[in-house]
Amino acid sequence: MKTSVFFVALAMLGLVSSCAQLNPHPMDMTTAIREAKTPADHNALARHYEAAADEARVKVKEHKKELGEYETHPYYGKRAQDLKAHCHRLINIYQQAVEANTAMAEIHRKMAADTRQ
Repeated sequence: MKTSVFFVALAMLGLVSSCAQLNPHPMDMTTAIREAKTPADHNALARHYEAAADEARVKVKEHKKELGEYETHPYYGKRAQDLKAHCHRLINIYQQAVEANTAMAEIHRKMAADTRQ
């Protein structure tokens, strides 16, 4: 009995810790955007958005792999359609995040170039 409780507690702890983000935004974005005046400021913002796009690209790849598993293994039964639809939604969401963050990075790169002139 004690062993099963230990493993359940360990599994719950792992689940909770995997959901937690240690540092979702390494900078205060509102302040950074408001105070961005120099090329270095805009380049820092561009790097932040590029990093966010890279993280979203990783998520797209992860969910595409999961989708492939759901599509190739029939033992998920009736739930397979729900699981595949969930993966498709997440892939679309993360792909939109890639596009939005890439666009924001490009805008800040242009602003950095404009402030040099």
